[in-house]
Amino acid sequence: MTIRVVDEAESRRLVDEALALESAREAFIASVGGGAVYPVVVAPVTEDGHRFTVKSGASGTSGVVKIGSYWPGNDQHGLSNHGSSVILLHPDTGRIRAVVEAAAGNGFRTAAADALAVQTLARADARVLTVVGTGHQARYEARAAFRVREFDHVLVAGRSPEAAAALADELREDLGSALAADGEPLAGAPGSAASAAASVTVEATGIEEGVRQADVVVTATNAVAPVLEADWVRPGTHISAMGADGTGKQELAAALYERGTLFCDLPDQSRTIGEFSHAAPEVPVTALGSVLTGDAPGRTDDRQITVFDSSGFALQDLAFAEAILRRADDSAG
Repeated sequence: MTIRVVDEAESRRLVDEALALESAREAFIASVGGGAVYPVVVAPVTEDGHRFTVKSGASGTSGVVKIGSYWPGNDQHGLSNHGSSVILLHPDTGRIRAVVEAAAGNGFRTAAADALAVQTLARADARVLTVVGTGHQARYEARAAFRVREFDHVLVAGRSPEAAAALADELREDLGSALAADGEPLAGAPGSAASAAASVTVEATGIEEGVRQADVVVTATNAVAPVLEADWVRPGTHISAMGADGTGKQELAAALYERGTLFCDLPDQSRTIGEFSHAAPEVPVTALGSVLTGDAPGRTDDRQITVFDSSGFALQDLAFAEAILRRADDSAG
């Protein structure tokens, strides 16, 4: 049996926000509809911070193993510090049927989960987006959130004013060109990407100032101590937090768990390696998939603070890789 391989260059060419968002929706629904995921392996390799993770799952028709790596220093060799390889197993034989490399695509895939939560849980009149973090992933997060809601003000906040200003410059260009160019309607919002991009303003700011002004906050940091305090958050704010994906990481002050209504991709995983590993056991956490299927409520009033934790799960990698394979077929045909 021939193993199909989509290498990094091809997956980079094929992936965009629309593919990532729709595959994320498919995965979140599958996560509460019979799909299975298994414990995550987080494996440190060296004292210099090199590590890899293994996530795995099954949809009932296919199995998936996703290997993610973080090799600091790769950028000195012209390579991404982050690697992502998704291995799909044949449902009849268990043999490897496809390997999809998606280091660049992983940025789209991660941001899509947070954007899906914004689309589902943020207030309908949300207009100010604050992105906390100035690294590689923060750019994807802002683009994805902007696609699902018609924000007219984007604030970029980080510990380094220079890095925040640099990212704001990049996003100003992104939102004014890349989103305007596709001309597609924003999911869940009136108008078009072009009209939204034409009116949006993008500015750098401090973290506290940015959070205090926000209707929606997306965090994309490597923090091991809270960077966002509970009393900065206004009633009605939605927060999508993606930085806590391993033991010891934390972006949000624990007091916020008491003020907010908590949602995540997988409750057990979030309580083990995600943001909500710092929450008290009695604080309820709802799977976003259950909200999407109508089995659990999402936002119930405009003053409610909603908090979504994304630690990543294998069914999203499965749906993402399958979507890339379908698009590759379409582009070849």
